[in-house]
Amino acid sequence: MSHPQENPLPTIWRVPDELWHTIEALLLELDPPARTGRPRIDQRAALDGIIYRLRTGCQWNQLPKAFGDDASVHRTMQRWVDRQVFPAIWAHLVKACDELGGVDYAWQAADGAMGKARFGGDATGPNPTDRGKKGVKRSILVEADGGPLSVVIDGANRHDTKLLAATLEAMVVERPEPSRAQPQHLCLDKGYDNPTGHETVARFGYIGHIRRIGEEKLDENQEKTYPARRWVVERTLSWLSKCRGLLVRYEKKAQNFLALLQLACGLLWYRRLYRLKSVLR
Repeated sequence: MSHPQENPLPTIWRVPDELWHTIEALLLELDPPARTGRPRIDQRAALDGIIYRLRTGCQWNQLPKAFGDDASVHRTMQRWVDRQVFPAIWAHLVKACDELGGVDYAWQAADGAMGKARFGGDATGPNPTDRGKKGVKRSILVEADGGPLSVVIDGANRHDTKLLAATLEAMVVERPEPSRAQPQHLCLDKGYDNPTGHETVARFGYIGHIRRIGEEKLDENQEKTYPARRWVVERTLSWLSKCRGLLVRYEKKAQNFLALLQLACGLLWYRRLYRLKSVLR
């Protein structure tokens, strides 16, 4: 579904004008100005500061002054987390891409990835790949071209299979009903090859494609091959890990870390929306 483009969108460090118009409208609905109390800081500058925090992983008190007072930026983010602003942005961008034919539900893939959690907090657990130190697991569902549809977090010691149902339930937009004419496939790795994994896939109405434990798929030269439709979720996890604020979790509150993940997923969809509109111009 990828399309060539002559002028790819640069890495987003500040909110583009077109995206801000959309977000501004959502903020008026979800976080309207209060009639009393202290005046709020500039909302666009605050969002720029949150994106900077997402990209760099810096401490909140190290935000450049251009974004405003760091404590005010953090309070703004906390308020937006409570009012579900970040999943609303994400969902709006998925729907905008879907209207342009840019979402393919036919082939989906899910997987999990572990990361460090420096300060612990809720939804963390001993990381088996980091000498039992506190860690977090991100479980993500993507569509055929790697666009994220869902993300949940839990402790790093939580098995992928036990997060699968929660991941499928947490889709940010309503999932189209699969049918015989338009089935939906779900590609998973060997970690889901167990009764719980197979039962969950069937319960949600997917056609499962789970690599069997002990199975090595070889090509005609007897060399190892990889599932053609599952690598997209690995690529999306890699994209998200390029944000240093997600590579290592510093937030003690799980909801704050999840909000950063939701914002990053939304920005990935905005890149696709930009690409789709460039092709139509």
